[in-house]
Amino acid sequence: MLRRVLLALLLVLGMGSAPAVAGGRLIVRVSGGLPVIQLDCLLAGCAVNETLDGTQGALFLVTTPDLLNLNVVLSTLLNLTGIIDAEIDDVAHISDSSIAVPPALTDDAPLSYFGTTVPHGYVYQPATSLVRLADTRAAFPNATGSGVVAVIDTGVDPHHPALRGVLLSGYDFTRNRVGADETLDVTLSQPPVTDGVPPAWVRGNGSGNVSQSTAAVVDQSTAAVVDGNPQLSDFGHGTMVAGLVHVVAPTARILPLKAFKADGTGYKSDILRAIYFALAQHAKVLNMSFNLASYSPEVATALHLGTLTGMISVAAAGNSGERTLVYPAALPDVIGVASTSNQDQLSMFSNYGSQLVWVAAPGEGVVTTYPFGTYAAGWGTSFSTPLTSGLTSLLLSVNGLCDQYSSAQSTAHAQPITPDAGNGRLDTYRAMQAWSGQYLP
Repeated sequence: MLRRVLLALLLVLGMGSAPAVAGGRLIVRVSGGLPVIQLDCLLAGCAVNETLDGTQGALFLVTTPDLLNLNVVLSTLLNLTGIIDAEIDDVAHISDSSIAVPPALTDDAPLSYFGTTVPHGYVYQPATSLVRLADTRAAFPNATGSGVVAVIDTGVDPHHPALRGVLLSGYDFTRNRVGADETLDVTLSQPPVTDGVPPAWVRGNGSGNVSQSTAAVVDQSTAAVVDGNPQLSDFGHGTMVAGLVHVVAPTARILPLKAFKADGTGYKSDILRAIYFALAQHAKVLNMSFNLASYSPEVATALHLGTLTGMISVAAAGNSGERTLVYPAALPDVIGVASTSNQDQLSMFSNYGSQLVWVAAPGEGVVTTYPFGTYAAGWGTSFSTPLTSGLTSLLLSVNGLCDQYSSAQSTAHAQPITPDAGNGRLDTYRAMQAWSGQYLP
């Protein structure tokens, strides 16, 4: 039976505010490795904090003691020998507001699904019906997901019954430790209430507004504020995203990479570390349910490297309801995903435009996994994106040589709805048919 939880009864203990930024942070690319950046920082008045690109040793996070002098240090570094480029390490943030509970969330009849028991409404909901998941299962019974799907987000509940069989350990970049358990962000005074109460649900904003010009934003908040605590405003986001990858591609392995805290804040440098970690772990698909406030050359470089090595990158188009370009979705190496309603129309909150959006997918009242063995619903392009990432894993089931280009071309076989939604609303059957036709008689 679907376990249900009343979030208002989850009492949170010991949760402090996010740590304040001490001084300033810069992302610096250098020729010559650690000795060069150490010398240049000595001259510029900064300190080397850590390497961001793993064993490549060319990209570093450096810090300054005085935030007011950050631009001076940046300018100085750019004029020193060996410095290729430098940019400010932006802070990420998520905001939220209330949305109603969809009927599919109360459809709690038990259903056997690839080795575990899940609610009927999780598998058979409007979103999966619209993308024709059942038709795809019938026509391609062996296409159930292949390869590793990396999810850069707030982490995942590793004990969730629906997910624990497919989760890899991942990494927590907010704590610098192996594992990406987002339930560590909360301390409960009692277990979640699971009966006699309304089902778990989440709050989402239709706007996706960014609080400051230098911020990045995970493009849809997902969780109700637990007991009114803003430090948990985005708790559960990563578990929800992972659950939507899983419902489409149930045998794909999911690599959770925690770059965001439960309050929705994080650094661009942690996103970069996560991308390079995914590359080192040979992830085939990268799900990015967030968007940056501005173009980042280093993020673009990392994702282009991913394309060259065969990784498929998918990102959310954002929720400000504008014809605009947001990143990383607008990068040429990324499949940008908009949101549609259950009436097959572009969502009012979704960003749009053919230069940003490659394809759209359902993103309103989508039912998915939530921490502590529960389920929830979410609104936003954050939840359209993992449906698309799941499809790319299905394509890999047919032929493991599927790459960014072939995945994009196959996904383009969609249901047209409006030019503002790129190639149209995601259709897993058409995409699989297009890709498998190249390899099957």
